[in-house]
Amino acid sequence: MTTSDSSAAPAAPKKDHGRAGRDLPKAITSALVLVAAILLSLFFWKTAFMGIVAVAVAVAVWELHRGLAAKGLDIPEQPLMLGGVVMVGVAYFWGAPALVTATAVTALVVMLWLLRRGVDGYVKNATASVFTIVYVPFLASFVALLLSEGGSTPAFGLDLDDAGVRGVITFIAITVASDTGGYVAGVLFGKHPMAPVISPKKSWEGFAGSVVVCIAVGVWLVTAFLGGDWWVGVLLGVISAVMATLGDLCESVIKRDLGIKDMSQVIPGHGGLMDRLDSLLATVAPIWLILYYLVF
Repeated sequence: MTTSDSSAAPAAPKKDHGRAGRDLPKAITSALVLVAAILLSLFFWKTAFMGIVAVAVAVAVWELHRGLAAKGLDIPEQPLMLGGVVMVGVAYFWGAPALVTATAVTALVVMLWLLRRGVDGYVKNATASVFTIVYVPFLASFVALLLSEGGSTPAFGLDLDDAGVRGVITFIAITVASDTGGYVAGVLFGKHPMAPVISPKKSWEGFAGSVVVCIAVGVWLVTAFLGGDWWVGVLLGVISAVMATLGDLCESVIKRDLGIKDMSQVIPGHGGLMDRLDSLLATVAPIWLILYYLVF
């Protein structure tokens, strides 16, 4: 005897997280775990932090592979992951010139790797692969350049006199400040959408909150923590808020084009790793540039 549709158990309603847009307890717990891992790696052995960055690059490449597959793009995971890890490593130990070389070599190796698949789809897959190289490991390697400002010799124990450690803490703190300021201001006061087609929940009020909080945190960090001039903190705050917002919007565009909500679910309460790296990847290069030429 067949059971009728009317007797079937109703589907569980989708949990509504309100204007927050996420499960806050899970999101906060995940964020605390990630921050603890970062601080512990910097405290015990700063080179271990580069291991975290390398793992993040590999996971991000995996997520992009999954996302791009939704549009029929098939980037080669293994050479991209390996090349990304190498790019991070050479940037930390040998600096910017080595990073440029490693980036070029990685792109060439990936294009040669794709020759094994034949002609069909070569251009679109090669293009998507080079995009992945620039978007993830190349930008992430600026974290390595920032940390190496204190010297790339492995050292045990947190040394706040190390310019690289201070730079990385500043970079993470000001980017988190941008996300937090924008999130709180957006939830409390957001009424005017910034880009409703791309990211309906992102508002101009949230952006204003990002700018205000970033400037305050930037001035404090640059003057009290890095020993620089206050106006550098203002510059750092404004640029960080703008770049973090653009990074978030760019990732939203990518997801909408691919037709996916989250890159994955590897971080409870946050979605995919790329959903959290978008702002960090966008801010790290300009922050490195400002700190390198105006503070260090």
